[in-house]
Amino acid sequence: MFLTRGFHIVKPPKPRVTVIMAGCRRVVAFPSAAELGPSLASLVTSRAEKAISSRGRFTLGLSGGSLVSTLSKELLALPQLDCSKWVFAFCDERLVSFDDPESTYGLYKKNLFSKVNVPDSGILSIDPSLAVAECAEDYCRKLVHAFPGETIPVFDLLLLGMGPDGHTCSLFPGHPLLEETEKIVAPISDSPKPPPQRVTMTFPTVNAARCVAFVSTGGSKAPILKEVLEGGEGPALPAARVAPQNGELFWLVDDPAAASLTLHVERPGSGAKL
Repeated sequence: MFLTRGFHIVKPPKPRVTVIMAGCRRVVAFPSAAELGPSLASLVTSRAEKAISSRGRFTLGLSGGSLVSTLSKELLALPQLDCSKWVFAFCDERLVSFDDPESTYGLYKKNLFSKVNVPDSGILSIDPSLAVAECAEDYCRKLVHAFPGETIPVFDLLLLGMGPDGHTCSLFPGHPLLEETEKIVAPISDSPKPPPQRVTMTFPTVNAARCVAFVSTGGSKAPILKEVLEGGEGPALPAARVAPQNGELFWLVDDPAAASLTLHVERPGSGAKL
């Protein structure tokens, strides 16, 4: 039996960190980011219904960037959206005050949380008043409490983005955190992208999820998307190392981002159910 001590995992199973093959994932392209949005909302709500039916709640990990506005807009457009049994957490977070424009929590608070019926207990956030290492430990304790009996928290769905360097969460190319196997979340004080201090989920947590969905749009993402999905000459980029051990993996992209891909891409049309 494994035990969690602080924010370390004792003797965890080794995570899969190899680049996954096309048969293990679904790459789904839409003509534009606007047409991608309804299918993203459909994916979230369908997994929510399944999770609540099976386990009585839905656990969702959020990421920042353009995903905030897209997800908030599409979810709020749904009739009779009920988030009373949802638990929101953050795949990574910047160590800034919640009123700082860089705060992912702050953006979701303004755009989504304040407009839906989620209880305060259904939002797991960092404490930005703490030093970065203490902040990671505190956030870990919150996750451990929210996922009792689980060595590694198993989220129903994680929504991820990808940076132009292939990073995801706050896991950057060449950073030592890419090889982290003992912590479920970790502090980072030297992020190459500002702000430098952050708290991030690690690969053991990301790859334990029941479903992971990347959202990547825009022509500027085309070169890095091709390298992540089809491979390159160097080490696998962080986004390419996301490989749920027992779950689904989606890449939701628009046509400009998918322009350079040669692998099979699904094109189901706007609003398609995934």
